[in-house]
Amino acid sequence: MKSLSAPVRRPSGPHPTPLRRSDIPAARPGRRPAGTGAVFGAILDHGPVARSTVARLTGLSPASVSGHVGQLLARGLVRESAETAGPKGLGRPHIPVEIDTGRFLVAGAHIAVAHSTVSLMDLRGRIIAEDRQPHRTTEPRRMLTELAGRLPRLVAAHAGGRTVLALGLATGHRVDPDTGVVVAHPHLGWRDVPARDILSAATGLPVHVDSHSRALARAEQLFGEESTRSSTVLLFVGAVVDAAFATEGAMHRGPRSGAGSVAHLPLGAGGTGGAEPCSCGRTGCLQSEVSERAMVRRAAAQGLVVGSFPELLEQALAGEVRAVALFRRRARLVGRAAALLLDMFDPEVLVVVEPGAGRIPECLADLRAEVAERSWVCDDPERAVVPSSFTGSVLATAGGAVALGALYVDPLRTVPRFLADQRAASDAVHRKAERHPHTGRMGVPRQRGEVP
Repeated sequence: MKSLSAPVRRPSGPHPTPLRRSDIPAARPGRRPAGTGAVFGAILDHGPVARSTVARLTGLSPASVSGHVGQLLARGLVRESAETAGPKGLGRPHIPVEIDTGRFLVAGAHIAVAHSTVSLMDLRGRIIAEDRQPHRTTEPRRMLTELAGRLPRLVAAHAGGRTVLALGLATGHRVDPDTGVVVAHPHLGWRDVPARDILSAATGLPVHVDSHSRALARAEQLFGEESTRSSTVLLFVGAVVDAAFATEGAMHRGPRSGAGSVAHLPLGAGGTGGAEPCSCGRTGCLQSEVSERAMVRRAAAQGLVVGSFPELLEQALAGEVRAVALFRRRARLVGRAAALLLDMFDPEVLVVVEPGAGRIPECLADLRAEVAERSWVCDDPERAVVPSSFTGSVLATAGGAVALGALYVDPLRTVPRFLADQRAASDAVHRKAERHPHTGRMGVPRQRGEVP
């Protein structure tokens, strides 16, 4: 495998002029799901928006859009806003529609190496509440059951009467969304863990499971960096290092759910990296050099008193010179990997999920400079390499984005089952509460067509 240690050696003699991004025709807009999902996504992007505008945005007929909007209204996923008239008050008034954030939430869960985060998110991707706790066990069934047990308290304290539609789980390494199985998480010692089944049994909710890098790439496309819609690579750098690649609205997973496994890209010997031993038996792998554990070990070797990665980050944000230097070194190493990924996939944008790039300006500048030095394809790193839109709430966002990703792809599939259960439960409650006006008996059935 090619080492990332040496910068690009461009030929000194005559060579073809490098292809500039400006020479390439503009990419087509990312594909949207068909039907109701397309309408729901257009309302998310542009709402409050008129139905006629949604028809132009999606290419669907006005009648079709009206039907899809009616379905979304009936399920409480969108709402109508105040009427707006045509120019100078002429013409038929328009009744715009927008995402309804007052009825439903989704829950999210993220499992990191040392802790887990449970969160609540509204339908526009805004974090309502989150709860982060250190692991008390790494045994998968116990951990997942305890995680599920934290959700009711969060809902009771922060949901404000809104109902949770689904739970999304995100974690690192290899995850199979189709089966809901964490295929392999070496840091936790997990293999073939049926996470979806465990959490569904514990919560009673529909559960969706995916890798945190794919979840965050989807979050960018739904609520974050607009340039990710065409194609994007997301590089996640934390305790785990991995990546995701999406193009034309589709996320590439690979036949074994292993796409994005960049942890063991070799940085090579010499220069600023390459000496750190890796769990794979080699030295100088990307993850072993830039992971949170490696950062804390390197800080201790330099005499910095830090007990955790967040403490090291706080010192860097406070201007501690050695801590800042460690984050800038990390940014340069991440820049090597970013340059390689840009050359391999040539995405419209590469999103770096790393707190230094998101919060320390020198780190983002160093990372982009490394890309400029090493990439053959990227001619504008300031535009093509961006920090996460969710810096400061990355882990809370990841789990919720798994659930919202499923909702926005197929809202009618996600909601009807829940609403049917809710309607049945509501009917049962009302039957118990109602009394016949003459006999006083409980459980009088409603008349046909009566809506509770």
